Amino acid sequence: MKRLSRRSHDREDGQILVLFALSAIAIMAAVGLVLDGGGAFAQRRAEQSGADLASLAGANAYMNTPGSAAVRTAAAIAAATAAGTRNGYTGAVEGTTFTVGVTLLASGADVKVDITKPHKNSFSSIIPGQGQWDVSVTATSVAGTIDTAVGAAPWTMSIDAFNADGSPKYTSANPQNFNETNNDYPVSGLDLAWTDFNGFNNVSADEVKDIIRGNKVITATFDFGQYLGQHNNGNMTTVYPLVDSNLDGTAIPIPIVGPGPCDPNGQVDGCFKGWAMFHVISAAGGSTKAINGYFTGDFKRQPLTVGACTDAQLAAGQCGDIHDSPFDNKVVRLVN
Repeated sequence: MKRLSRRSHDREDGQILVLFALSAIAIMAAVGLVLDGGGAFAQRRAEQSGADLASLAGANAYMNTPGSAAVRTAAAIAAATAAGTRNGYTGAVEGTTFTVGVTLLASGADVKVDITKPHKNSFSSIIPGQGQWDVSVTATSVAGTIDTAVGAAPWTMSIDAFNADGSPKYTSANPQNFNETNNDYPVSGLDLAWTDFNGFNNVSADEVKDIIRGNKVITATFDFGQYLGQHNNGNMTTVYPLVDSNLDGTAIPIPIVGPGPCDPNGQVDGCFKGWAMFHVISAAGGSTKAINGYFTGDFKRQPLTVGACTDAQLAAGQCGDIHDSPFDNKVVRLVN
């Protein structure tokens, strides 16, 4: 009986040792995943900063290098690569790959940087195939003339606010209250209408507020004659205080509309004619429902664009130039 009991006890001790060993391996693997995962995350954050800085350096070089698109492209690649080198991401250091791509736009270019670097694991390597993880990041910056609606006010004003030669009727010498008279488009030189820069759907107050706050950034480009109507005949009284608190003292581009017909839907008014800079002094809702201000310059019959380069434009060598902007709105910014 004693011999049998001892053998049973020995088997139990052996089973416990096996379970303990298996549990210890599982615990070590879990701890390793946490520690190595944290290290990989920290590496990714450092790589992302390196990619962001490199793409911005490339876009800045593209913007500020005189010459053709080819010359600007070469300068952008060189500047981005130099920034990557300063941060230790070029020359295949520790298996790192660093690539720069420049995509020409109708005006300017996108500069994209991709970085991939292995993360050598300390603990997770006990798991087969987990000796290292590739950590990859990407960043894109744009250089060019700012797009039509980026930073523009979400309302339209009338071509009737300008003289035949394009000069404004309402300047700093005679600022005016521009009212919303419950129309889908301005019907006089002192009228305005809200827009979401779409023209095909109802414009809501929340949508307009998001544009004013910068929560919704519109990057539309308009064709001459495109309809920019409001579609709901609304005053949107609650928007005026936001205009007053966010845009007072600011000069911003305003889409100017006028008689049509508008393509493609046959509207008779509210058709895009061009742009003008408007200085906001104040705004008030309630019974006033007006934005007080004046135009700071002439009406510009010119759409602005930072759009994709078409095959036809590329074949004609028309892409990549930094075009002059009537609003001096050139931009270098991180977009991805």
